[in-house]
Amino acid sequence: MQSDTSAAYSRSLRKLYFVRFAFAAVWVGIMFATAAKATDPTPLLTVLLVIYPVFDAAAVLWQLRADPDKQRSKTVEWLNVVISVAIAIALGVSSSIAIPAALAVWGVWAIIVGVPQLIAAIRNRRNGGQVAQMLSGGISVFAGAGFLFQGLQGSGMISGAAGYASLGAIFFLVSAIRLSVKLKGQSA
Repeated sequence: MQSDTSAAYSRSLRKLYFVRFAFAAVWVGIMFATAAKATDPTPLLTVLLVIYPVFDAAAVLWQLRADPDKQRSKTVEWLNVVISVAIAIALGVSSSIAIPAALAVWGVWAIIVGVPQLIAAIRNRRNGGQVAQMLSGGISVFAGAGFLFQGLQGSGMISGAAGYASLGAIFFLVSAIRLSVKLKGQSA
């Protein structure tokens, strides 16, 4: 049986995962509509590309704040926050220059944040609902390498970022549902 502190953290993670799913679902819809028409950089595309890693950084901060384990190192999560903010700035610059440059930067970000996501999910596995987050972290690394390669080759298919985010949204939803089932089972 989970302690009250651990159950509270699981509830916080569940809420965070539902919020991340909802945000990503909306972002994906707008991004697909925007990217399908974009052959050159646009202000809306830049805003969309910048807001996603900023939201990711805010979500990691939420998770850090909710984590009851004050003894363990949170360096990986803090690196994720710093890197996401730095990438948001880089996306702001690169997406106003050329779409392939933005795609390459998006790829670097996916690689760099995929590793900490995988590590955090492994650390949080006791709280449940983390298998999808482990898969998401691993897939992020591989997808990021693909985006980086495409961007360096001059591809302007930035809509791939929306596909990547849609898969992440599904993983967040699966994690939230798994946590809901686990929490419901503990209260019965």
